[in-house]
Amino acid sequence: MKIQSKCTYGFVGGLLLLSGVVIVAQQPAAFEVVSIKPNHEGTRGIMIGMMPGGRFQAKNITVRFLLQEAFGIKDSQLSDAPGWIDSEHYDIEAKPEESPDGDKRLSRDERETRLRQMLQGMLADRFKLAIHHETKELSEYALVVSKNGPKFHLTTAPEFDPSKGPPGPPTAGGPMPGRGIRMGRGELTVIGVDLTRFADVLSRQIGTLVVDKTGLKGEYDFTLKWTPDESQGQMFHGAGEPPRDAAPPPPDASGPSIFTAVQEQLGLKLESQKGPVDTIVIDHIERPSAN
Repeated sequence: MKIQSKCTYGFVGGLLLLSGVVIVAQQPAAFEVVSIKPNHEGTRGIMIGMMPGGRFQAKNITVRFLLQEAFGIKDSQLSDAPGWIDSEHYDIEAKPEESPDGDKRLSRDERETRLRQMLQGMLADRFKLAIHHETKELSEYALVVSKNGPKFHLTTAPEFDPSKGPPGPPTAGGPMPGRGIRMGRGELTVIGVDLTRFADVLSRQIGTLVVDKTGLKGEYDFTLKWTPDESQGQMFHGAGEPPRDAAPPPPDASGPSIFTAVQEQLGLKLESQKGPVDTIVIDHIERPSAN
């Protein structure tokens, strides 16, 4: 395992600590009010997303999943984590500081960057998180187009219109109210999403980084069904769709693996490779402070 770079940082009293030197940092977008409570329901499903008014909500989430969302990383990119970040679950509600109306005109990528900044600040404040980055040579998968070409089409879903506000919550078993990804056990529905984000979801299911190398730049609609390994992935529900308490019916045991399904149903392929990957090493983390 080759380490190519290393940079240590953390937050102390609102200041950025870099290599032992305290630097006054410009205050990024932050949550004004945060509620974090342990979840002992023992259910399998989770929910995470932005709600109307810019409120962040997560239910039954592990800290590992929260770290992955905050830093845009996959499971294989996180190391030196204590066991409780996988075994303990939390419900989180966070309200951002009042923002100018201009925030409504941010692009999707800009909104995602802003949310990650706020999540990183919350982790530093409430979980006392300190990390450093290391570049390591890791196994990963390249998502490529198979020889017969893709088997899905460009989306027909309308683009998000900020002036109309966020779409309403989905109905049980009904269609998705807007663009996004709905995940169930062994089933995934994509509406108006690019393949880079789809690769991110595959990474969660497989547990290894998946990199989009299809060269396809559009946003697409498709459904993928497979028989999951018990060790793969978590059931995910989008914002506004609460986790179901009842266990879903088991997938067809005779169905395809996720690798076979990607090739047969989508005309894509997952190819194993190795490459330099930015990883996060946890130097310090604590259970969240009480509200």
